[in-house]
Amino acid sequence: MECAAKGSIIIISSSKCIGPATRRCGHCGAVAYCSVSHQIAHWSFHKEECERLEQHMRHVDALHDFPFTFSMESTIQICEKKMTRCSFLMKRDLHQVGMWNYECKCGASHSSNYSRIDNCWSLPSESCPCCEPLVPLSKRLNNWEDYYEWRCLPLYSPVSLLLHWPLTLYHVFQLTRSMPISEVHDKVHIHYLGPERELLQLSVFAELQTLFPGLEVNIELIGPAIPQFRDGEKIDLCSYCNCFGEGCSCKFESENASQVVLNGKPLGVTLKLHKGFYHDLYGDIVKDSFPHFIFAANAGVAVYSSWLPTIELIKEMDVPAVFTDYCEEAANLAASCISTVTGRPLTIPIQLNPFRQPMVVEDSALILPCYSNCFLFGM
Repeated sequence: MECAAKGSIIIISSSKCIGPATRRCGHCGAVAYCSVSHQIAHWSFHKEECERLEQHMRHVDALHDFPFTFSMESTIQICEKKMTRCSFLMKRDLHQVGMWNYECKCGASHSSNYSRIDNCWSLPSESCPCCEPLVPLSKRLNNWEDYYEWRCLPLYSPVSLLLHWPLTLYHVFQLTRSMPISEVHDKVHIHYLGPERELLQLSVFAELQTLFPGLEVNIELIGPAIPQFRDGEKIDLCSYCNCFGEGCSCKFESENASQVVLNGKPLGVTLKLHKGFYHDLYGDIVKDSFPHFIFAANAGVAVYSSWLPTIELIKEMDVPAVFTDYCEEAANLAASCISTVTGRPLTIPIQLNPFRQPMVVEDSALILPCYSNCFLFGM
């Protein structure tokens, strides 16, 4: 990891880093430095966050707590450099394969291929949700264990590494609505802000059709990362991602997905892509789709100034908006920014997302473990 002092004004004007950051702060243990001199020079900045980071470090065990048989590999072993995302995927024959291609650094060279829609789990049928559930969803899902039990998936299945996108949306809906899903009529409209990696894994959102049974789910994806040639594109997800088994019924269901829609059965999920910032495009989008809620994954509100006019707009809309970020510190900084703009406290306090991705982010700027969609909070 990088020296915590790298890039600060004091260090830029004095000396460059002399080596790897191996000297951890003795108080919080969340940051590290390349030398004593850089640690001393950076203290005037770090002292403002040190106590807060120390509190965050006490929650590390909860961050790593997942029910999967692979949890140790995907969390602690990656943190300790005994495992990498690449080696984890290689062990399961998923490295640089389909949607999994974008879950390690090796997929970065292919990340510009936004035109391709992968629709296969690259897993056997018993390890992925490729067909309708055996029983309809009848109770609220509170965590990964509930979901895997309902979907009859073994706890060694890695599909949660991709399904954190739709499952987080499901969880956010539960947090923002006073009524259960069963009392919602016809359609659910979601405005999804700032998608990036999701654009390379869009097929996993098909799982929302079983999480919102009998409803049409419309998602407007808005952000600057959407390629110009895909601006305005509409994608209908009427079937689940397939397994790799040739004789599985999921192949038949995929071929007949359009017929299922025409016969008035579950209508599936519709995605529409919009290139640009929400505050610039809102007026046109809302004519056809006023949101039940707004969502932004791994938002980085405190990092990007472009969020400020969007937050001001959301305040005026008076629609629930939920953001996620990689760690508790990022969530705290974002919450401070939001409250400064709105003049109000959060309506949904910072909390751990039970459907966060169960694989730690590599090479984080902090020693504090980071996960995709880790903490959520709302206004």
